[in-house]
Amino acid sequence: MDFDVIIVGGSFAGLSAAMQLARARKDVLVLDTGQPRNRFAATSHGFPGQDGQTPAEIKEQLQAELCAYPTVSVRQAGARRAERTGAGFALALDDGSRVTGRRLVLAYGMRDSLPDLPGLRDRWGATVLHCPYCHGYELDQQPVGVLALSELAVHQAMLLPDWGPTTLFTQGTLTLTPEQRAALQARDASVEDTPVTELLGDAPALRGVRLADGREVPLAGLFLAPRTTPACDLAEQLGCAFEDGPTGPYIAVDAMKATSVPGVFAAGDLASSMPNATLAAAAGVLAGGSAHRSLIFDHDLSSQS
Repeated sequence: MDFDVIIVGGSFAGLSAAMQLARARKDVLVLDTGQPRNRFAATSHGFPGQDGQTPAEIKEQLQAELCAYPTVSVRQAGARRAERTGAGFALALDDGSRVTGRRLVLAYGMRDSLPDLPGLRDRWGATVLHCPYCHGYELDQQPVGVLALSELAVHQAMLLPDWGPTTLFTQGTLTLTPEQRAALQARDASVEDTPVTELLGDAPALRGVRLADGREVPLAGLFLAPRTTPACDLAEQLGCAFEDGPTGPYIAVDAMKATSVPGVFAAGDLASSMPNATLAAAAGVLAGGSAHRSLIFDHDLSSQS
């Protein structure tokens, strides 16, 4: 085997997993495509000790700390194929090479499927957002909106009045119950049933939205919960079980981040229904520690199913 553990994904979860293994003096390969889910965000907030830094700066610092350990290699490459071998796993990389490892940690994250609405993609991560805890404070209590893509929009609209006057745009896809309308009214959140057709202002700034009837609603930020899918299909190739989350499927893991496939662990947004940088890093710590213990106690993967 080339490595004790191969980690697919070089952002917060993957690097945190690698750190645990590096400190156990294991030979670790981190595969990083350089396309983290949070690359569109100008700053990251709520990450302990790093509040207000860019995601790229946090990642660079984590990677620099990790590369001080001599048993770790970080490679700018992605994996296209994964298969079980008798003693571990083999990965075919997108540069045509092949690597093998005794254990795998999957931390390659998710992709967001954004609605096809004029002006929306240009503002994603800046003024079109998904998490008020990450980005709501910087909107400075100005008017905000929620673009309904699913029932999650009601949950977002109930939260957001703490960050600014809130309007829920039902987009013709969300039918509110009388109880939901009453709960939103109790939070001073407005409901607009006429669909949004365009985002206004000089991107990435947001001045407001235009509705189908021509009216304009002033907004400083627009929140939504996009549909999510795994960033690649390695977990499917390996036969990992999935669970249905509120925005899409994610890898099923136990409390220690083990998947349904012996020797394969998963962490970060890929294995959670709650996307968050701090939670991803914490999950990576668990996955790395679990992979290490598996090397010690689970000697023969070929005997496990």
